[in-house]
Amino acid sequence: MTSSSIPETWRPALESVLTSQPLRTLGGFLRAEEAAGKLIYPPAGTRLAALALTPLPQVRVVILGQDPYHGPGQAHGLAFSVRPGVPVPPSLLNIFKEQQADLGLPRPNHGHLENWAKGGVLLLNTVLTVEAGQAGSHQGKGWEAFSDAAIRAVAQRPSPCVYLLWGSHARSKAALIRETSGGPHLILEAPHPSPLSAHRGFLGCRHFSKANTFLEEHGCGAIDWRLPT
Repeated sequence: MTSSSIPETWRPALESVLTSQPLRTLGGFLRAEEAAGKLIYPPAGTRLAALALTPLPQVRVVILGQDPYHGPGQAHGLAFSVRPGVPVPPSLLNIFKEQQADLGLPRPNHGHLENWAKGGVLLLNTVLTVEAGQAGSHQGKGWEAFSDAAIRAVAQRPSPCVYLLWGSHARSKAALIRETSGGPHLILEAPHPSPLSAHRGFLGCRHFSKANTFLEEHGCGAIDWRLPT
């Protein structure tokens, strides 16, 4: 990754982390994995899609994922999202189920969340690559320093923002957000939408309506959570 590969609005906040030891270690690790013939998701040109589709000044909601989907054709740089034509993963099905119950919107017939990203929802994984078929395989390799810098950049702005932290991994970032907060932010926490935990409090959390209420109260406008068919 080079400075020029970082989307322009994010560059001032993220350039310095590129020369840090964690990112140098990450670069060496990824080069070695590719040289060994290992398949890495998502493709190199899409790994910063979340930042490209949601410029820093436009971020109104942050949804944090852990690492990309590790199945063929799934990951494309947006947390929880899959491209049109790819079966909707179980966690995203539960997200849609909660959205339908909370907002009364029809359940989408696909899992492509690009419209959310373009509408101000930063869909950021804290680890941006994964080895095919090996969930969590690139955790602890250096990506966390990069995603923490992005989280910090959003939190430091004076603009109101809502953080939807689902699952223990995402919820662990609450302290970082509070420590660097520069504006009136709302942190909403719930269990992960995975079928293993969604029934413990994710379903029924009403985070979509709560986020919109907060944004409207602060003059930022509600998120349009609808997805085109």
